[in-house]
Amino acid sequence: MIGFLLALRLFAQQPDSAPGFDLTEAMIPMRDGVKLHTTIFVPRGAHGPLPFVFTRTPYGIAGAANALRGYYRAFANDGYIFAFQDIRGRYTSEGQFVMMRPPRQRGDSSAVDESTDAYDTIEWLIHRVPNNNGRVGMLGISYPGWLTVMAMLDPHPALKAASPQASPADMFLGDDFHHNGAFRLSYGFEYAAMMETSKEQDDFAFDRYDTYQWYLDLGPLSNVNARHLHGKIPTWNDYVAHPNYDWFWQKQAAAPYRI
Repeated sequence: MIGFLLALRLFAQQPDSAPGFDLTEAMIPMRDGVKLHTTIFVPRGAHGPLPFVFTRTPYGIAGAANALRGYYRAFANDGYIFAFQDIRGRYTSEGQFVMMRPPRQRGDSSAVDESTDAYDTIEWLIHRVPNNNGRVGMLGISYPGWLTVMAMLDPHPALKAASPQASPADMFLGDDFHHNGAFRLSYGFEYAAMMETSKEQDDFAFDRYDTYQWYLDLGPLSNVNARHLHGKIPTWNDYVAHPNYDWFWQKQAAAPYRI
């Protein structure tokens, strides 16, 4: 939870403006034709080719310059090109968002996942952004940390360093949605609604301040769809369909991945 809140703060929605950097925005095409919104910050007056620091996020990149003045400031002072990207289906990127999108089947050449999107973006960056040295590092906290892990599964040769921080590893056994199988009702409900009501972040509109009492008054979990979400939130529907540690949760778990 702490990592999730920090990840949101890093990209607080403020106008992009980073002194000392030239900003370029691009819609970078993926292998299936979907285009992902990416902001690229190149230091002015840089001497020699520079490496990239690349972060992918579902939380919006409109405030990426704010991160350059804060969490990323040490990197900014050392001289890097920065790239920030809205993942597919979020904010101004195209495509369909899938929460914790599972890795594709390697034998399916037409399939896409977060690994292929990272790969295709890096390929575009190193060939289209001037004055880069062909080396990329990725980092992120919470969900962006998990996206960094995904980029490591089938990495682009230019991906030379990765720092996944506070990344989810198994959403049933010990992460945000369950604790050793115990479902975290308020977190799961509110996060799913926030992420999937629209392409941006929409907090669920509770009708009272005391949300603890709201949950007590909710009754059985079937009332969530019957009264409130009406089957429109895919992740909530997955919670209902998969209450046990079945294939759905197992295929998301990062620990068995081979990197």
